Amino acid sequence: MSNLLELPSWDEQGRLRVIVETPRGSAFKIRYDPALQAFAFQRPLRGLRYPHDWGFVAGTQAEDGDPLDALVLHDEPTWPGIVLPSEPVAILRTRDKKAGADRELQNDRVIALPSVRSAGSDTVISPHKRRELEDFFRTAGEQSGKSVRVLGWGDADEARAAIEQTRRQ
Repeated sequence: MSNLLELPSWDEQGRLRVIVETPRGSAFKIRYDPALQAFAFQRPLRGLRYPHDWGFVAGTQAEDGDPLDALVLHDEPTWPGIVLPSEPVAILRTRDKKAGADRELQNDRVIALPSVRSAGSDTVISPHKRRELEDFFRTAGEQSGKSVRVLGWGDADEARAAIEQTRRQ
């Protein structure tokens, strides 16, 4: 398997490449380990399940040193390692602080939709869905020893700008 971190962020058709680490419905976090070039168990989630496929944008590196996080909104789970061609529709701006750390780090989450989806799929994220996602990320962060502060939401253009700012190639 090639190192998934080194894939370009965009494919030849202009679709965002999101690498799924943890599929929708999982009660534990899976993380891509580039040294192993494999997906590894990271930790259980207590009382939570991932609401949608979770992973990262290929070819990026965010302020925290990890690839830019991404959540792909759709109704069925995939599995770890899938390269999911997607369309960014929003960005959730957050700052995280690990227990004992001196400062917060920017840790935004790109919100995307699969590029191939059913006709009439809504690209607008409802206020209810936004609150659900904010609560999930706060709670999941707390379980890993971080405090997560939500700064707000940005649109598709802001998501694309964040992707471009964090691209490694």
